[in-house]
Amino acid sequence: MVKKAKKDNIKEPSDFQVKPLEVEKTGEADELAVKYAEKEKEAAENYDKYVRAVAELENIKKRAARDKADAIKYGNENLIKDILPMVDSLDRALGQTGNAGDLETFKKGLKLVQDQLLGCLEKHGVEQIKCIDRTFDPNVHEALFQIESGVHADNQIVDELEKGYLLNGRLLRPAKVSICKRAKQEDCEES
Repeated sequence: MVKKAKKDNIKEPSDFQVKPLEVEKTGEADELAVKYAEKEKEAAENYDKYVRAVAELENIKKRAARDKADAIKYGNENLIKDILPMVDSLDRALGQTGNAGDLETFKKGLKLVQDQLLGCLEKHGVEQIKCIDRTFDPNVHEALFQIESGVHADNQIVDELEKGYLLNGRLLRPAKVSICKRAKQEDCEES
């Protein structure tokens, strides 16, 4: 019987059963392999998107640089197109100087060209700075000299020597003016 007991203690290969834990590990490995493959595919897609985005960004930078260069090169195109009719008017006026002996007609023609030019500049945001009989403002006026006067107020603009202009509210060129310096009472009494 002893022999039989030993025989009963020895298990035959057919008696082994596969444990569920081992099955799960094998299933997990397969599942992980599938997930790994999916993540590799996703990583490849993301890398492709990244490379395309970098290339697109470089193209945008190049296009912006080209557009900026064109804007600088051709930025005054509209202004020049608006000035060309004035050049034509001046050509016509100069062509008429030999035919017309009337100086007054020539002056009227030049005044029309000047008005046309000022209208063009105004259309593009340029405005003249008003000066005569105004108080001197160092932000928009440049005083070239002072004139003593009893008629005008102190620091009042007496004469405009060169017109000043603003471009969309920003100083383009200051007006060159002469301003009044009131004669002191003592100076007047001594005279």
